[in-house]
Amino acid sequence: MRDVYGVAAFRSRQQVLRFEAALRRQGVPAQVVTTPRDISMGCGLSVRFPMERLQDVRRALLIENPGNLIGVYRAEYDGGRLRVRPV
Repeated sequence: MRDVYGVAAFRSRQQVLRFEAALRRQGVPAQVVTTPRDISMGCGLSVRFPMERLQDVRRALLIENPGNLIGVYRAEYDGGRLRVRPV
């Protein structure tokens, strides 16, 4: 089974929680998850969102201007391996 989703990684747990709440307020399905290993830096938590909502996430980043953002990534779990790349 193939699973594709977006991940916004931060250096601060507080920023993760704030950004997840901001996405939810804007109607974007989001949840706090453990940061994938391929994104080795940070606080250990990230915000997961559907890749179909990437433009909404980018807009929220501009509006919210969260500090401590490491980056936004596409995570794809395919064939038993998780692949992560910046978007």
